[in-house]
Amino acid sequence: MDSRKLISGGEIPSITLPLLGGGSVTLGQRQNPDNWQVAIIYRGLHCPLCAKYLSKLETLKEGFAKAGAELVAVSGDPPERAQAMVEKTGLSIPVAHSLTIEQMQELGLYISKPRSDDETDRPFAEPATYATNEDGKLHLIDISNTPFNRADLVELLDTVEWVRENNYPIRGTY
Repeated sequence: MDSRKLISGGEIPSITLPLLGGGSVTLGQRQNPDNWQVAIIYRGLHCPLCAKYLSKLETLKEGFAKAGAELVAVSGDPPERAQAMVEKTGLSIPVAHSLTIEQMQELGLYISKPRSDDETDRPFAEPATYATNEDGKLHLIDISNTPFNRADLVELLDTVEWVRENNYPIRGTY
């Protein structure tokens, strides 16, 4: 299995995924071109840390909206499991599902196999956050190989606000 490292200041792969409730979302494309898109990749319904994280994200969604950041949660879960996570967490932001292993690799994600059939029935992506700026460039990249290391959501919101207000450049491009 091969994955690639995404380039800071580059473009996120243009992956289009189905959304719960209908329609689709394309990573890196925003409904309002002046906004950012913050894509939160989560492991799936089997992950209690993901449920806690998405519940916290729900409490901050208005702050992200005020900061001009469109949120989307993404997993490899099929629609039924993604819907169960929405019901478990009360999440009301767009939720994309059915991310394939090939798409996970395209995004440079770490991929894990389930520990048992009780956990889940398929390999899944470990957590990641991608923030694409108004120019369609990857401004913030955070990728983890475990469920325990994730972007702090309050800090992420503060960062998006500060970077946008201060026109802070993309870092890590050397």
